[in-house]
Amino acid sequence: MSSTYSILVITSGKGSMLYSDRESHHLEKGMIMFVPAGTPTKIDCSPWAESDLQYYKLDLGVAEVKEDISDHSFTIIKAEQHEFLKEIKAQEAFPLIQLNYSPWSSCLEALEQILRQQVTGDWLEQWEVQLRFQEWFRALLRQSDPETDAPDDRARVQSSIRYIGDHYDQTITVDELAADIGLTRASYTRQFKRITGKLPLDYVNTVRLERSKQLLQLTDDRIHEIAQNVGFSSEYYFGRRFKQYAGISPGLYRRHHRQEVRVFAPYLEDFLLAVGIKPVLQCSHHSWGRQHYLGLDDVPEFDVSQMDAEFNLGNEPDFIMLDKGYHRWNLDRFEQVAPTFYVEQLGEDWRSILRSTADVLGKVDRVQDVIGAYEDKALEAKGRLTRYMRGQTVAFLRISASDITLYGDQQGYVGPVIYQDLGLTPHSRVQQWTRHERRISIGLEQLSQLDADHLLITFDTGDSSEPGDERELLDRDEWKRLPAVKNGNVYEVDFMSWMNYGVISHGKKIEDILRFMA
Repeated sequence: MSSTYSILVITSGKGSMLYSDRESHHLEKGMIMFVPAGTPTKIDCSPWAESDLQYYKLDLGVAEVKEDISDHSFTIIKAEQHEFLKEIKAQEAFPLIQLNYSPWSSCLEALEQILRQQVTGDWLEQWEVQLRFQEWFRALLRQSDPETDAPDDRARVQSSIRYIGDHYDQTITVDELAADIGLTRASYTRQFKRITGKLPLDYVNTVRLERSKQLLQLTDDRIHEIAQNVGFSSEYYFGRRFKQYAGISPGLYRRHHRQEVRVFAPYLEDFLLAVGIKPVLQCSHHSWGRQHYLGLDDVPEFDVSQMDAEFNLGNEPDFIMLDKGYHRWNLDRFEQVAPTFYVEQLGEDWRSILRSTADVLGKVDRVQDVIGAYEDKALEAKGRLTRYMRGQTVAFLRISASDITLYGDQQGYVGPVIYQDLGLTPHSRVQQWTRHERRISIGLEQLSQLDADHLLITFDTGDSSEPGDERELLDRDEWKRLPAVKNGNVYEVDFMSWMNYGVISHGKKIEDILRFMA
């Protein structure tokens, strides 16, 4: 129960909201719900959804409009908010209200900008966050005016989406769906994609394929029977669409949910261990070594830097998983050895990678507990760091014999963890120089401007001709003059655990930061 007015913006998945202990409201991507203060709510994720229910939650604090405000437009916006909230109070019998915002992409873009900038310590940027929110909120109120036609069209499309969920096993055409709610095919398709992010028939196939996964796990029905039960007339077409969607064939998906599998997943071992699977091999690199933080001391190594390396007798995998870096190591040559699954998501989206890993290997039941444990750990750490750091700035450097690399605050191995999950404050140069980039190379002149309160560093031995070459920077005057160096606030961290994605890797990052800074 929130003590303030709240707005929920559903960005993915499906679910339901039970409010006031008496009524339930369906939730799905594209919906915006206004929840008055003091309304008890419970949100559940649908077990049939293709992705977890995710949403932004905005808590509204109502400020008084002062007469001496010179910005007339700002005064109008504030007045509109007051009128809206006054009307809400008058509608005690309708505690939950659905709002509308179009286009959906603009809604998400505005919220993402607000989220990215809300941690800034610069007062001008803080003011810009407030203005951006006011503009977003004003557009939300105007588009939700009951006199406009758009909300009615949106409600009709949402009813069509619910129809698909109930009748996915039947023949469905876009023309029939559009005609049923009185829209043209073009208008229906446009609004459908705005709400769901998918074209209508792609959405229908997604519903069918998710249901087929459940039948593959829970029944012994033949593949062609499952195909027919979920609405596919051809087993061949079903198999092809299933592999495009899940990354593996229906038969392999079923086997992985019923028996243990020997997996080779170079630089994805973190995800295997997180769901309880020990890989048959662990990757290593002649310069970087192996991922010691994973504790796989009894697992044989496979050196990915040897471009022609082969599997030894007894170490052949049953299944191979590769991320987007497989070209670098020529690993697609093993497609003929075992069925191969390619991870499509970027490393920053490690939760989706973890879900994909669990899905194709039959460990879906473990995922939510793993993610929940990480988020609890991060939240507790964030609270401790807030008390100790009090706005002090942080930067992360990867140092080699030939380069100094500064990592950004939005992407990459470290930024999403230390600046977003833990709420540490990036140095202003981090934000300025790495905007929209995972990392950038900087010279000594730029290094001299990096007067962060704390520096996290790791050493990359990949370019070192002799042991210790990568540490020569520490003898430079430019390094010794840095405030963090003078104050003893430089912390060296393990290369492999910090230069990796995954829930175990990110957990190690949190432990390191707490040890150094809290």
